[in-house]
Amino acid sequence: MASNEAKVRLDLNNPIFQESLLTLQKPERHAALDTLNKIRQLTWNQVYRDPGLKWEKITSVKPPTGTDAIYSLRITQTHRATAYRDGDFMRLLTIAPDHDTTYGKK
Repeated sequence: MASNEAKVRLDLNNPIFQESLLTLQKPERHAALDTLNKIRQLTWNQVYRDPGLKWEKITSVKPPTGTDAIYSLRITQTHRATAYRDGDFMRLLTIAPDHDTTYGKK
């Protein structure tokens, strides 16, 4: 049973997320990796409350089948990632090139 006090486990295996991460410019890529390292040291309750991550439910995008909701979080100063919670795992989906893309606009 997943707990909000459990440490977050990261799933970085989505090919779209990997492509987005690996093609970021070096300073942004390093910032994203720092954020991911931070997240894996947090509990889910800490993720939900962290003002720097800004974990927010996306209501404008239909979540994949079997998923309650998709969320966005700040992965660098200029980029947001999308993810969903699956038990103790944060399954990362994308890194948006700009804020509006994260929310399904444009």
